[in-house]
Amino acid sequence: MSRKRITYTAEFKAKLVLEVLEGTKTLNEIATQHELLPKNLLNWKKQFLSNASLAFDKSAVVAEYKAEIETLQKDKDATSKKLGEVIVERDFLEGKLVSLVSLNSRKEMIDTEHKLSLNKQLKLLAISKTAHYYEPVKPFSSDDDIKLLYTIDLIHTKHPYYGTRRIVKILIRLGINVGRKLIRTAMVYMGIRAMYPKASTTIANKEHKKYPYLLNEFKNEKNQVIIDTPNKVWSTDITYIRLEKGFAYLAAIIDWNTKKILSWKLSNSMDVSLTTSVLNEALSLYPKPEIFNTDQGSQYTAKEHIEILLDNKISISMDAKGRSIDNIVIERFWRTIKYEDVYPASYQDIKEARKGIGKYINLYNSERLHSAIDYLTPDEAYYNCASDRCYNAKEALLHVA
Repeated sequence: MSRKRITYTAEFKAKLVLEVLEGTKTLNEIATQHELLPKNLLNWKKQFLSNASLAFDKSAVVAEYKAEIETLQKDKDATSKKLGEVIVERDFLEGKLVSLVSLNSRKEMIDTEHKLSLNKQLKLLAISKTAHYYEPVKPFSSDDDIKLLYTIDLIHTKHPYYGTRRIVKILIRLGINVGRKLIRTAMVYMGIRAMYPKASTTIANKEHKKYPYLLNEFKNEKNQVIIDTPNKVWSTDITYIRLEKGFAYLAAIIDWNTKKILSWKLSNSMDVSLTTSVLNEALSLYPKPEIFNTDQGSQYTAKEHIEILLDNKISISMDAKGRSIDNIVIERFWRTIKYEDVYPASYQDIKEARKGIGKYINLYNSERLHSAIDYLTPDEAYYNCASDRCYNAKEALLHVA
């Protein structure tokens, strides 16, 4: 017996996209609640954001085919009507949609309740039946997979310089028999990398050639990057955050000199909207930096992210591929927040994690003494104790004593 196909209305899709953008639940929670695949939510979100501007400029949609529609109306008769339908189907669907729209977006256009047969729709949209009925298995969705991700996160946080070979050895000791290929895939899925310098190669990444690593000039004799003033270099990254009911991604921007967290955001998906929102918030709150340092992740090489930096005339610095040690200041912060907050707190969901992480970052900036800045707080170092926004660490310690 064939399975009954389900069609979702535009209103239903829009409602779920807004719930995803609200960010109070993980993708898994939303998908499970509505008996959907998380991939559907991501596709709907992408389609929603890419077409958001149409809500304010409907004329742009109509104008493109206005002339063709008027011509068809003037010559409308039995023959021209049929010919016009064929032209619209061939030129509009095949010429426009197939060439400009991705396979996933075309699959979303299929309407099982339309009078046009499914086979005809598939043919017009250039989609095979195999592609239409294929339902990919969501990676790392089982309880055992989630447990594996949690364990990898713990190992990586404690030993950030461990590569896949050593992580596999530890997992085997813990009774988890896995191979390096699976661990490598899991680390990519989590957005984590081993922190150790790799050998230089003669063939560089195309994007890295365009935006090289600019912090070498600030290195001392110990090969440490020393930034002497606030807002000279900002650094950013994304890290995996474990939750009781799934996981989320935390993005943050840190001032290299003072170690102050300038902006942050917790999201249920790791995409360019996460990184651009964090960047825009930091630029709205603080003077822009001279240099902005990132890795070569797709979220940071995306056109939307690059344009924000170029529009603000900020120099772009990117780590060499595989050298997360080049972004060491934010990597150390990830280790700090996980050991001091995320792991002990064991957050249940995104809402609870967002509240707790926000509280910790406020404490980190205003109260936590940092050895790298002569045991000042990041706020004290950033504002140079020039305002009442600084936390009086000495008085607090005397009070505790």
